[in-house]
Amino acid sequence: MSASVESPSPAHPSFRTDVFIDGRFAPAQSGRTFAAVNPATGRHLADVAACDHADIDRAVGAARRAFEDRRWAGQRPLERKRTLLRFAELIRAHGDELALTETLNMGKPIADARAIDVRATADCFAYYGECCDKIYGEVAPTTSDNLALILREPLGVVGCVTPWNFPMIMAAWKVAPALAMGNSVVLKPAEESPLTALRLAELAQAAGLPDGVFNVVPGLGAEAGKALGLHMDVDAIAFTGSTEVGKLFMRYSAESNLKRVGLECGGKTAFVVAHDVPDLDAVAEAVASGIFFNQGEMCTAASRLLVDNRIRDDLVARVAALAPRWMPGDPLLSTSRAGAVVSRQHQERILAAIDRGLGEGARLVTGGAAMLEETGGAFVAPTVFDGVAPKSALAQQEIFGPVLSVIGFDGLDQAVEIANGTIYGLGASVWSGDLGAAHKVARRFKAGVVYVNCFDADDITTPFGGVKQSGFGRDKSLHALEKYSDLKTVWTRL
Repeated sequence: MSASVESPSPAHPSFRTDVFIDGRFAPAQSGRTFAAVNPATGRHLADVAACDHADIDRAVGAARRAFEDRRWAGQRPLERKRTLLRFAELIRAHGDELALTETLNMGKPIADARAIDVRATADCFAYYGECCDKIYGEVAPTTSDNLALILREPLGVVGCVTPWNFPMIMAAWKVAPALAMGNSVVLKPAEESPLTALRLAELAQAAGLPDGVFNVVPGLGAEAGKALGLHMDVDAIAFTGSTEVGKLFMRYSAESNLKRVGLECGGKTAFVVAHDVPDLDAVAEAVASGIFFNQGEMCTAASRLLVDNRIRDDLVARVAALAPRWMPGDPLLSTSRAGAVVSRQHQERILAAIDRGLGEGARLVTGGAAMLEETGGAFVAPTVFDGVAPKSALAQQEIFGPVLSVIGFDGLDQAVEIANGTIYGLGASVWSGDLGAAHKVARRFKAGVVYVNCFDADDITTPFGGVKQSGFGRDKSLHALEKYSDLKTVWTRL
């Protein structure tokens, strides 16, 4: 694997690795650390502070003080907007450094980190910055001798717990609207990818965010994440990750102070293709990018291809023919379309799921193995299974890797039944030459986001989130502000 870096940034930037609390970096109180590893090489990157309940308590205390003295919540909305817009510009200005850090820490291709992750992160903070002075209250239509004002107010201290697949973007989706509403934030990034979160904290401070308003506490989920979920002075938790861990945060809320919880959890997206779709090549391209982009490490990855049996063999062949374009390579090369999966442990989980699929009798069309083992990195070949049973583990369990399960159907009624036949309800897609039929199917999907004749279309102005065991609450758009605010009625007798 090449060690070259096609970037003006240094090949190995210096990393912030301490806890960021109350505007200052410091070691964890215990002095403990955990290793950040480059998944493309297996090599050590840095030792990062391992927070536990003591550090969480300090961070929450700093956030509470910042909220109660209104150093941020009490600012004019215009001033909060200007600060968040400065933050967005600093993210753009440091884009090469942030992209390189993201790639080194979690293995995604540097081209994607630059073009997608940095851009979307900056755009998210800019969008919610612009929202600050555009949020209005209401006047209730009461009788003429009463005035009932309906105000939208910040919650207080918000804990944000984010995943490793899009570390900066997922942090922005939660931190930006929480800050826009005037809350103070404690961010716990995934232990696999904490480095960009710590750098973002430094940039936020440079943008003028007051001390204590944005705190970053790296650490293990079972320690730092649990302590945040159980803390009696945290008003809300915003979580993206597995359904299993999402359920833990629901339990932590019940065992502590009934803090509100917003969850964006697992998915098992159904990509439904009707027999009358006019362009199979376009469909095949969408399927391949939908499952192989970001190494398949996406909660909305197109992991189940449901295709009418009349065109099934043709479409499967076209998708398999595209797999070589998505073979993983050196993430630091701009020509690589796929990189390493996030860790050796995750690679083992993906390969175990592939073995289960073989044991269930599914037909392996392509892939199914580790790659580039000589590099010391964690790489998995793009994998396609055909003849997958709808109730098999391969079709039911979230793999979070570049593994496609193909399921045939006869008629769209059967397709909808199969599509809805999992515990998840995050994303779905339907492709058909009959737009009316496609929209009727879209209405029947139990999913928070449905794509018609497209896939993974995205804009910050549209809400994102799921139903069933994919969670509840929405990221992105103006609707996200609802998670980070309360309504208060102020009634005056005139």
